[in-house]
Amino acid sequence: MVRYLQRLDELAPAGYTVGVHIRFASPLYLKSTYPQDWQDVYAANNYSLRDPLVFWGISKAGKTRWSDISLPDPFGVMDKAAQHGLIYGVVVSCGKITSRTIVGAARSDREFTDTELDDIEEIARGLHEVAEPPEDLTPAMIEALRLVGDGFRHTAAAAELGISESALKARLSSARERLGAKTTAEALRMAREYRLL
Repeated sequence: MVRYLQRLDELAPAGYTVGVHIRFASPLYLKSTYPQDWQDVYAANNYSLRDPLVFWGISKAGKTRWSDISLPDPFGVMDKAAQHGLIYGVVVSCGKITSRTIVGAARSDREFTDTELDDIEEIARGLHEVAEPPEDLTPAMIEALRLVGDGFRHTAAAAELGISESALKARLSSARERLGAKTTAEALRMAREYRLL
């Protein structure tokens, strides 16, 4: 993920915002390098619910320049962004509507070239792929993780599920393997981040 973000730093001198695998209006990973004063104004005014760039990214998959977006902006979000040096920009959106990745990037000096737009699209797709949440945990694995996460010891969790302790450990081991986690604690953290629990 780091190499994609480093490349985005190079392409977006006025900053960027990345929301990876946005599910239920909340991203799995979020990072913004836009000027902090703009981030503060954006958060204080809850512009994420009013931003035409977000609406575009949620409603479409693809890439476009900010200047090509014809959605209404009744709250003047884009004009306010320009006051903070975010004058020219692009937005790229990829992934299923249920797990969308949206990248916005800005410059203050000129429009992004077609090549730069293609590069940012490649970065967005790369970020989406490397952070792909696993979708193949079985309900039994999820329930085993949930009980351990709720503080049940292995013996008590196994009894709660009506299985042997070794069967519980096998489920936890399979969950760790599918998540790419080394420990059950790491598997729990990842499952929570991926909103599997």
